Amino acid sequence: MTIRSGNTDRSSRLCRDVLCLDDFEIKARRHLPKPLFGYIAGATETNASLRHNAEAFQAYAFRPRVLRDVSTRSTATSLFGKTHAVPFGIAPMGISALMAYRGDIVLAQGADQSGIPMIISGSSLIPLEEIAAASPQAWFQAYLPGEPDRIDALIDRVAAAGIDTLLLTVDTATLPNRENNVRAGFSTPLRPGLRLAWQGISHPRWTTGTFLRTIARHGIPHFENSYATRGAPIISSNVTRDFGKRDHLNWSHLERIRKRWSGKLVVKGIMHPEDAARAADTGADGVIVSNHGGRQLDGTASPLQVLPEIAARVGDSIAVMVDGGIRRGTDIMKALALGACFVFVGRPFLYAAAVAGLPGVLRAADILKTELYSNMALLGVTRVGDISADYITRA
Repeated sequence: MTIRSGNTDRSSRLCRDVLCLDDFEIKARRHLPKPLFGYIAGATETNASLRHNAEAFQAYAFRPRVLRDVSTRSTATSLFGKTHAVPFGIAPMGISALMAYRGDIVLAQGADQSGIPMIISGSSLIPLEEIAAASPQAWFQAYLPGEPDRIDALIDRVAAAGIDTLLLTVDTATLPNRENNVRAGFSTPLRPGLRLAWQGISHPRWTTGTFLRTIARHGIPHFENSYATRGAPIISSNVTRDFGKRDHLNWSHLERIRKRWSGKLVVKGIMHPEDAARAADTGADGVIVSNHGGRQLDGTASPLQVLPEIAARVGDSIAVMVDGGIRRGTDIMKALALGACFVFVGRPFLYAAAVAGLPGVLRAADILKTELYSNMALLGVTRVGDISADYITRA
């Protein structure tokens, strides 16, 4: 199934003056209603961790090597036995289908056509089976329910969909203080009112091209993948979204899943080397060093800051990946130099999908790939695996 988000020619035109990923954010701020943009862009409390993520990359500078033949360079990367065009993928992002028409499928199609993996969010509004059909190499991110039988049912559903990589997000023991969402007028579910109605009226292209189009063709969206069964609707005056009782989840639940799940298992939200080692001992195939984009515990360090220690501890035994604040090809190279084998990028891809649909996602992936390909030449390397700590220094 191919998704055409509005007029394809118009979407392509919207991408012409996009020179870097940050340009999509500027366009998305104008296109999206304030509550929706605020949900994507914001973090928790003082946004300290969100700032840490961006600032951490400025703490490192390159030490390029010269007079090397880099004409045969390649950005191709192997991960879990599969070769990807580049060492980056699309991070999981909830309620993407509210930001862009059929947003999760658009992201999946863009990832598939770009030769990269996309991680389906457990908070998505389209059934994971439909998204996986659009991108067979997609992973699935699970927010674990609190009850063992519901965990088992969700794991079995993911397996039945043909997904071979399961990612567990483990840094959500409870809901954070996202006061920024409240100030922007965002909640889940969204609650109808005059303020929300005005946002729809004042952003007509989003209202007609995404919101009304979705309702007309697919009905009111629901949270589809939090459990084995359908969840709450995205718009309601009195329904409270069920986040489950996650504050008692512990390592025994990971052990239970490892025994039940036969595919690749990745743990996301690791920020301490001891937890990385514990995940490896439990049978995880990889970890993603992540502070949830600054959206959980405010003041948490940047993943890039803790990456070297975690990579040194477990990098020889499992795949160490990272997300958070990556906006440039140079950011990818710094993450690889500090010990990551792969990175994931979130917000910019969702901005791109919201602004220009599939052409936007393809443009975002091409920008990063082009930057990485050029910057590898300037750094003096021909293979992604050659990028090491020898090429960087503290700024």
